[in-house]
Amino acid sequence: MNKYELVLIFKSELSEEDRNTVFSRIQQVIDENGKLEEVHDWGKRKLAYEINYIKEGYYYIVNFDLDPQFVKEIERRCRLFDQIIRYMVVRVDEQ
Repeated sequence: MNKYELVLIFKSELSEEDRNTVFSRIQQVIDENGKLEEVHDWGKRKLAYEINYIKEGYYYIVNFDLDPQFVKEIERRCRLFDQIIRYMVVRVDEQ
């Protein structure tokens, strides 16, 4: 298993319940196939540039261990949800 970091940016107008519902669908893949380590809720922040006329987003930073074959499933689920503006999965280099 490798260590990964996932950055999620949700639309800022979503309620906490809606964000948690979408995040739980992504977390389900991690829980079934790996280990969730940390979830950092950064809250609402201004985006560096507008994305489809959206100026603010709600940020989550997620650290987890997962087999590489399941990373594509996480990315697929992130693409499916309109509530997610941007996402990025990065493998963390262990030193």
